Amino acid sequence: MSERGATTLPTHQLGRSDLHITRVGLGAWAMGGGGWVFGWGGQDDDESIAAIRRALELGVNWIDTAAVYGFGHSEEVIGRLLREVPEDERPYVFTKWGVRQDPAGKMLPTQRVGDPAFLREELEASLSRLGVDQIDLYQVHWPAEDGTSLEEYWGAMLEMQQKGLVRHIGLSNHGVDLLERAEALGHVDSLQPPLSLLKRDAALEIAPWCADHGTGVIVYSPMQAGLLTGAFSADRVAALPEDDWRRASPLFNGAALEANLALVDAMRPIAARHGCSLGAVAIAWTLSVRGVTGAIVGARRPSQVDGWIAAATLELDEQDLAALTTALRETGAGSGPIG
Repeated sequence: MSERGATTLPTHQLGRSDLHITRVGLGAWAMGGGGWVFGWGGQDDDESIAAIRRALELGVNWIDTAAVYGFGHSEEVIGRLLREVPEDERPYVFTKWGVRQDPAGKMLPTQRVGDPAFLREELEASLSRLGVDQIDLYQVHWPAEDGTSLEEYWGAMLEMQQKGLVRHIGLSNHGVDLLERAEALGHVDSLQPPLSLLKRDAALEIAPWCADHGTGVIVYSPMQAGLLTGAFSADRVAALPEDDWRRASPLFNGAALEANLALVDAMRPIAARHGCSLGAVAIAWTLSVRGVTGAIVGARRPSQVDGWIAAATLELDEQDLAALTTALRETGAGSGPIG
């Protein structure tokens, strides 16, 4: 990499920003480890570092994390990697703020906070954990539930950008109504919504709005927390650690799980035709949606990166997309628009 963010993989401009990102980025949620309310079970930090290194070797040029992932631990792991890598070989780092831990315990429900004082506290902590002077993309994780208006917390975000502490600013999990209110104050560089074959709602209104307003879209959970990789069965779900949030997710239980696994079976011929993994097909579908710039893909070990990296260059054709539409109709899997 001749300059930070350079890569041999295809890139797309993130909205109107000066960031040109690979079509897939590494998601670091699971790198937060276990023992917290939205954890994925225990995770070895050295294995996390190895996964990041593998992603960089294969050309991925951005990582997405959040202060809440392990309540700072994910950022600490990434910070460790950044300190070991020459500055011109470092990936872009995107992180998020706005979720506060319950002081009574890490396994208790969190609070979604927009207080500008909390923003300044979180930003300072993230900069310290990551070991950087500026964050490439800083995002509000969720709409605030503490009484802070969007105008107040987005105004504070614009202030942090003006001070040079963050390079670009975005929103995560915000709908079109809030996007329009934020855009009226200052440009929204990016939006991070959930999008997968099983959660398709963002394809209906949010992604098109972003395409029309110069806002980049980086979607999360394109493989639906592993459901679309072919690695799951009812027995595998039952064997998940007690502190893995997926055990209680409706998508991983009952009739919904049966429909989801039927969709996975329908994806197998497409993966075989392209000589790639099921996960790569699932990711490529999200990248076919108008307005989507890139997809955040998690990995806990290097082999998982190898499993989905083909999505960085895979383009589904009309035959593939038609087959997926038919499978969605026949299985009834997931929610949101079909075709």
